[in-house]
This record gives sequence, C-alpha cells and structure tokens, in this order.
Amino acid sequence: MQLHKRDVVDMATSLLDNYGIADLSMRRLARELNVSPGALYWHFANKQQLLGAVADRILQPLGEVDGEWRMRVSATCAQLRDALLSHTDGAELVSASFAAGQSESMTAVLDRLASAAREAGVASGHAELAARTVIYYVLGFTADEQSRLQWDAAGADVEHTVWTEDPSARFTFGLRLLTDGIATHSDEPVTSVL
Repeated sequence: MQLHKRDVVDMATSLLDNYGIADLSMRRLARELNVSPGALYWHFANKQQLLGAVADRILQPLGEVDGEWRMRVSATCAQLRDALLSHTDGAELVSASFAAGQSESMTAVLDRLASAAREAGVASGHAELAARTVIYYVLGFTADEQSRLQWDAAGADVEHTVWTEDPSARFTFGLRLLTDGIATHSDEPVTSVL
C-alpha cells in the first residue's frame, strides 16, 4: 500500500487529538502507519513541516469573512479560536508552526488581519505588527483555555476566579480591547463595539 501525504497528516491529527502534542513523534507516527520512520521523510523533510501540515488541517474550517474591519477581525479570531479548541493542544501546535513559519493557513490569517488593520487606518508598516498582536492574543488565550480544560478533565482542583466567568465573554472583552487599540491609530471613533 502506498503512503500518501494526506494519510500521514490524518494519522498525525488523530494522534494529536488522542494523545496531545507531547506524544506526537515521528517514530510513533511511523509505527501507527506501519512504515519505517524514514518513509515519513519522503513526504515531510522534518517534524516542523509535518506540524505545519497538521496546523493547516486544524485551520481548514476558517472561511473568508466579509464586512467592515472590526467585524472581519472579530469573526476571523472567533473562527481561529474555535478551530484551535476543536483539537487537543491545537493552540500549542498552531503557535509553534506559526513561529516556525510552517503554516500557510496562519500566513493567510495574518494577511487577512493586516488588511483589516490597514483598513482601520493603521500605517502599512505597522499593520502586520497589529495583526500579529491580535494573533498572539488568540493563541495565548486559547492555549490557556485548553490548559484549564485539561486540568479540569484530569480532576485537578485548581481555583481561579477568572475561570468562573464565561470564556467566550472574556475572549470577546480582550479582543474588543485590541480592536479599540487598533482604532486609535485611525480617524475612526474608539467607542464603537465589535
């Protein structure tokens, strides 16, 4: 049976969902696919490339968003958070792939958010920085949220008053702070909401 790239990504995504990023190794992946580890390198030069492909798989549900810039930022970030939460350690894996420049999907998200920042009036030289700041917020918030969910699933008794609040409401509040900050770099009033 011939091994296809999509089969490798499917199995890697399954391993991620079942065991987490710490147990997603090339050796384990090869064992699950009944191939030698060297066979994986036919499709991916290294583990970073594989993780980038898994990140792109995680981010497949993200769709184009229309509307004014605030709506596009809000909807894109909500889609990103939902996609990350749908996979065990999704935020950690996508964050690592984004930092390594291995995820085409995250590059597209960055471009989409930078375009929205430019539309908001942020200078072209700062639009990508604004977009990265928003992405870092989503990745960090979601990684923290996933960690809490894992602690809860493990039965840990961790007391944090901030976690008694609705995570979606907290996420939206933080995102509103960021979009209001972006708006201060334009002629648009800061008082409008997401």
